[in-house]
Amino acid sequence: MWKKHGLFERHSGWMIIGITIVVSIGGIVEIAPLFWVESTIEEVEGVRPYTPLELAGRDIYIAEGCYSCHSQMIRPLRDEVERYGHYSLAAESMYDHPFQWGSKRTGPDLARVGGKYSNEWHAEHLADPRSVVPESNMPPYRFLANQDLDLHAIRAKLVAMRTVGVPYTADQIENAEADARAQVDPYASETSALRGRYGPKIMQGDFDGDPERLTKMDALIAYLQQLGTMVDFSTYQAEDPDNMR
Repeated sequence: MWKKHGLFERHSGWMIIGITIVVSIGGIVEIAPLFWVESTIEEVEGVRPYTPLELAGRDIYIAEGCYSCHSQMIRPLRDEVERYGHYSLAAESMYDHPFQWGSKRTGPDLARVGGKYSNEWHAEHLADPRSVVPESNMPPYRFLANQDLDLHAIRAKLVAMRTVGVPYTADQIENAEADARAQVDPYASETSALRGRYGPKIMQGDFDGDPERLTKMDALIAYLQQLGTMVDFSTYQAEDPDNMR
């Protein structure tokens, strides 16, 4: 019996057929159960869709290639948890298209960077990284503070996200541009309509140090400042796998 593998070693055609059969069986075993599971992602309180400004900032984060040097996934390993905080949950990326887990860390992981530094620190770091982190090899992004944020397509972005499953409401889409401007208004009330649509934990105020303009720097910092802040890990308890839907 064990000598019959010679057929596969001597004939590439049979080898290809054998590989196809084995891979197909493995794929079916892994994929088929998902069709009978209502959800593979645990629902976690606090996780919400991005605000229009945060979504625009995420697009800038991707466009500038920040994901090439910064991951957004803390693995459940002791050294990572001690350095970065609670390990990443699948639910935290459920509205990311595409997700920003990354695979390389030239710079630190950013999954829990939200609220760790002030807006002023982020603005200075993006403008001149070595002024706050002398050993940094990150390029400067000062130009983002000089470029106004274009909001003409912000509604279309929310519509596109809703198409792929992000639960934006008609009200959120209709008020997308107004919400983006409200989030950078340093005089905006904490009971503003923006908070009514996205929750009370929304960070509002001037992000880039120039309250007279809405810039790409505003959007990028708004995105960074919400990373890892949606879930309250002081009260979070992982769901019992036996009770997961």
